[in-house]
Amino acid sequence: MTRRLPPLNALRAFEAAARCGNFTRAAQELFVTQGAVSRHIATLEGWLGVQLFERGRHGIRLTTAGQGYFASMRAAFDQIEHGTRQLQESSDEWLLRVKLPPTFAIRWLIPRLGRFHALHPRIDVQITTSHKRTDFDRDDVDVSIHSEPQPPTGAGYRLLFNETLLPVCAPGLLKRKPPLKVPADLAKHSLLSSLNRPQDWPTWLAAAGIARSAGHRSLEFENAAMAYQAAAEELGVMVAVLPFVQDDLAAGRLVAPFDLRVPTPGGYFMAWRADRPVPQRVRDFEDWIASEVA
Repeated sequence: MTRRLPPLNALRAFEAAARCGNFTRAAQELFVTQGAVSRHIATLEGWLGVQLFERGRHGIRLTTAGQGYFASMRAAFDQIEHGTRQLQESSDEWLLRVKLPPTFAIRWLIPRLGRFHALHPRIDVQITTSHKRTDFDRDDVDVSIHSEPQPPTGAGYRLLFNETLLPVCAPGLLKRKPPLKVPADLAKHSLLSSLNRPQDWPTWLAAAGIARSAGHRSLEFENAAMAYQAAAEELGVMVAVLPFVQDDLAAGRLVAPFDLRVPTPGGYFMAWRADRPVPQRVRDFEDWIASEVA
């Protein structure tokens, strides 16, 4: 028996518009124009012979019929998405997709990744870097690692390490003038930092009893990995997160001119989906990263 289904593109436009509550946001999600979404909705209403939205000066609103239809269509789309993800996961059983900030990837994960491959040669790792929080319902990601002020919600998670701040610089900077012997000397040097972590220097300076003033020169970078490199090139003093510089401090590539180390409430968490069985590749990665942190 032939299925009698409405135009599927029109259904997608309706589900997106009803969920977003706005034709413009639906258009952005579907990568089409607002006019295209409006035409799709009109086509669907004409095919059904039912008005789905009330249009007004202040936007759109689902009609009673539209609310009932949206509930059915959302359940259907959720089922399609779930089935698709299950198929993808079964075909990508040995592909681990990790999303994390670029600095964590460059300064911590990549130098250690060879040890993971040695333990689990069958698992292929796909790394995506981003400062945006992971939405496991939208992002095609198995594992997310991010700095958070508190444990993530809606996901299984493990605390990797708490954040501890300390200034670091290249050894050569200590041999040059002006001196860098006490925290007040920072006023004579460039303070390096990431645009994504604007509170790190104020937090450390406050703990040192120093108020940041206009006298403190600054160099700000898109991400902290660039700021760490600038510190290694003797461009100034970087306020570092301790786990990201421990190897450099041990090797003498960077030095900590002051003893003061300031803990913050934040930490780096590893998170994964909590609403379905955890794949073995994720369990293997969790066990490995926990041993590396330890």
